[in-house]
Amino acid sequence: MGAELLVPAQAEADDVVLSWEGEDVLAVRLPQLSESLDHILAAMERRHGMPLAELDRKAKQEAVRLLEARGAFAVRHGVETVAGALGVSRFTVYNYLNRETALSREKAAKGD
Repeated sequence: MGAELLVPAQAEADDVVLSWEGEDVLAVRLPQLSESLDHILAAMERRHGMPLAELDRKAKQEAVRLLEARGAFAVRHGVETVAGALGVSRFTVYNYLNRETALSREKAAKGD
């Protein structure tokens, strides 16, 4: 996810310092959430072997479902970033999200 490893002396307030037997041994600087989204999108492109914009509609819907599960839309401008990567409009991304929500509700209702 793009984290950076540091010596403990370089740690800043937002970094995670790891200790072993009471001694600080390593610091981890986590990326900003927006940078994580870029990493997730790049990994998805590598897995598909092509730019996400070249996927068919069904594959794009699946990508949105996976991205939602990973919290991509909690990131500021997440919908815009994903829409750009998929080569669709924000409206289309919202439609995909609404479709998944409706399908989830339908499955839950059948389970009752």
